[in-house]
Amino acid sequence: MSPEQRVEQLGLELPPPPKPAGLYQPIVILGEVAYLSGHGPLKPDGTLITGRVGSEVDPQAGYHAARQTGLAILSTLRTALGSLDRVQRLIKSLGMVNATADFTQHPAVINGYSELMREVFGDQRGVGARSAVGTSSLPGNMSVEIEAIFEIAR
Repeated sequence: MSPEQRVEQLGLELPPPPKPAGLYQPIVILGEVAYLSGHGPLKPDGTLITGRVGSEVDPQAGYHAARQTGLAILSTLRTALGSLDRVQRLIKSLGMVNATADFTQHPAVINGYSELMREVFGDQRGVGARSAVGTSSLPGNMSVEIEAIFEIAR
């Protein structure tokens, strides 16, 4: 089953592709590699999921925010590539969690994103290298920010 078919089968609703919040491109394509700038948990209505994990947001809500961030990344990919079927594989992701100093479950939060990528692209193509870190704040107090690198077909 293709990634586009999986998105349909899973009933995923992609938000509109996010607009840059500064001086950068949301995606840069060089040859067969797509570099995605940091994306946040953008909802279909254009708002962000906000709040610090460990105080304002519980870990499950953080997981949901990471999954929503993955949907925003898929939206950017689809818009830039014309189809998610052009994605050959996820290479690397960096997940950042807006968390309290004592919160230590960053990987479990970012799994919301990673599990979505595996659902859409499969075990071989959708699981890449990954880092998950905590940070004391993120732009707009969003709960999660993720950047990613994908191999794509021309």
